[in-house]
Amino acid sequence: MNLRLFFSLLALICLNKTIAQIEDFETIDFKKADSIATLYKGNSLDNLPELVFNLTNELETDVERFRAIYYWVCTNVKNDYSLYAKNKRKRKKLRLDSLKLEQWNEKFKKKIFATLLKKKRTICSGYAFIVKSLCDIANIKCTIVDGWGKTSTTEEDELIDPNHSWIAVNLENKWYLCDPTWAAGSQNSKNGRFKFNYNDGFFLAPPKLFFVNHFPLYKNWFLNVENEKTFQKFMEAPIIYNATYNKLNSCDSPNKLYNLIHKNYTVNLKYSLKHNINIRQIKLVLDNGTESKTVRPDKISLDNKNLIVFYLMKKTGVYDLHLKIDDKYIASYTYEVIPKPKHQNSPNQ
Repeated sequence: MNLRLFFSLLALICLNKTIAQIEDFETIDFKKADSIATLYKGNSLDNLPELVFNLTNELETDVERFRAIYYWVCTNVKNDYSLYAKNKRKRKKLRLDSLKLEQWNEKFKKKIFATLLKKKRTICSGYAFIVKSLCDIANIKCTIVDGWGKTSTTEEDELIDPNHSWIAVNLENKWYLCDPTWAAGSQNSKNGRFKFNYNDGFFLAPPKLFFVNHFPLYKNWFLNVENEKTFQKFMEAPIIYNATYNKLNSCDSPNKLYNLIHKNYTVNLKYSLKHNINIRQIKLVLDNGTESKTVRPDKISLDNKNLIVFYLMKKTGVYDLHLKIDDKYIASYTYEVIPKPKHQNSPNQ
């Protein structure tokens, strides 16, 4: 093996072993970067070098320069849901015809980038592409990561093939994860239009939380944080929401969406918080399919940002259990509660 290639690969492996997230830059104030990005709000993509110069010239560090680029993209590029839906339908129709599918992918790729540059509308691959393109001009190492993304509305058949793209950026010799698509905003449920609503939780996101609903096509992009992660575990994971990224560093237990327990078993929901919270703002929503009610946890333990929420499941049946903090949905689970046989312990969660 070429020695230069060998040492390059060795360096990448070593870098990947370090857990990297926003807390590494807690002394950095991103207000200046955000204000510069806001100053150039509405600029076109006709001249990318000029845009990069305007966004980064007055900033001192790579992380601030990257922040200005990322924040500008997330607050100026719209998610085109009609384009996404069209691609989804076509790929589903052609998935058993590899030749036609490849032809469609090539044709659609051109349409994605033409729509991005002309209208500043795109889908996940376009978001990743434009962030990387701007970073390349700014000499910031950034790469597109393809894989699977899962939201609360994702159907299982949507996860047969890779369906999402995000980015990894190298800052101070560490790789960090960002999802500009999910950070930019959401579709308005009333009129179907995209609504900008920047979510800072996807900027240099906590890896353990990130991999609850992201699964990279190539496992080196787990950054060695989730060595035991498998696609099956990804599919079985609980549902987490966009608001979760602003509240949690990790969603520790249970690690499955569907759980079988016995009656009178106390559920333990375990998390690592980003910031301390008012425990009075913690609520549970219990839904059995016909009735949904908000309940108080039986007990809450909060120690050094490690949160445990306890709730006794008193009745048999199938229940969706949702954790809410500050009236925002954070995580959802399904519990099947069965009668407890005599002289038998409860099944594990």
